[in-house]
Amino acid sequence: MRKTRVLTVLGTRPEAIKLAPVIQLFNNDTRFESIMVVTAQHREMLDQVLSLFQLTPDEDLNLMTKDQSLARLTADIFTRLDPLLEKYQPDWVVVQGDTTTAMVAALTAYYRRIKVAHVEAGLRTWDKWQPFPEEVNRRVIGDIADLQFAPTDWAYNNLIQDGVSKEALKVTGNTIIDALNQVTALPMPEEIHNLLGEKGILSGEKQLVMVTAHRRENFGQPIRDICQALKQLAVEFTNKIAIVYPVHLNPNIQQPVHELLDGIKNIFLLPPLEYLPLVHLLKSARLILTDSGGIQEEATGLGKPCLVLREVTERPEGVEAGVLRLVGTDPETIVNEARKMLEDQSLYEKISLASNPYGDGFAARRIATIIHEGF
Repeated sequence: MRKTRVLTVLGTRPEAIKLAPVIQLFNNDTRFESIMVVTAQHREMLDQVLSLFQLTPDEDLNLMTKDQSLARLTADIFTRLDPLLEKYQPDWVVVQGDTTTAMVAALTAYYRRIKVAHVEAGLRTWDKWQPFPEEVNRRVIGDIADLQFAPTDWAYNNLIQDGVSKEALKVTGNTIIDALNQVTALPMPEEIHNLLGEKGILSGEKQLVMVTAHRRENFGQPIRDICQALKQLAVEFTNKIAIVYPVHLNPNIQQPVHELLDGIKNIFLLPPLEYLPLVHLLKSARLILTDSGGIQEEATGLGKPCLVLREVTERPEGVEAGVLRLVGTDPETIVNEARKMLEDQSLYEKISLASNPYGDGFAARRIATIIHEGF
């Protein structure tokens, strides 16, 4: 029997995390011939994840440049990826989520009449500017994909509302849980153990508040407002919390964060973290503040209270489960909601026991089986 030839395209760290369990199955399943192409839309952060999951690209477009525009990135992916589709002639192109890499890969495959499978399909805010450009990217992919793997019933229903045929839709769970299960089973890195020890987290003297904020819609005044809220929390809970913030390398984030938060004694600004140490920090946190989509899911999977620093979220399942709270970037709102999470032990315990809506850790296996059967 001829193998199903799948070509998986990814470019960012979140894509690599969520596609790693799928690619591992493709690589180890005799039903498939697996080809992995990376655009390196995010270079260093992508490489870290590939190393963690022991994945080696077959093709590396190495497209990352400093301050690259979306238009330039889009054009470069089109022109560099198209010859590879001609070279390999895959049965399926597999993409994940809503990045520029995923959108352009899907469209390039469509131009060559190659079938497209979309992992984590159906997320929507119904506002084309939030998140930007992800909301439009995923709608474009949704119109192209031949198989759409919705992580939840909510995402499935969004695709039905968009007019997608039920035959093209499958609810699989979210592959982030597959990846998270692998990584949480690994030992805590020594540097994280030392950090938690130094900051009084391991002894219980202080509680860890983890922060990530980097999205384009939070550039400018929103990130400054987030920093003002962190300053206020640091002062109010001086002897009770340690705020750890791995700061994204984008200068639109680096400059205001360091300007406003450098020198505050219980705020610790770190360089971007590899995935393994990041997960162990999340696992150790009392509270998470983030504008990241993936960390919303990871917080939910770990049962950690999470304040979402956005006006809208395409992950309402976590909100419904009670783990996520949508707070935007208003400093007063952030501080008030964080205070509740830090002071109310019964609320914390309720959240930690909430059911996980994102799946059972076997999403990748379902996806691989469906793609093979759909060939």
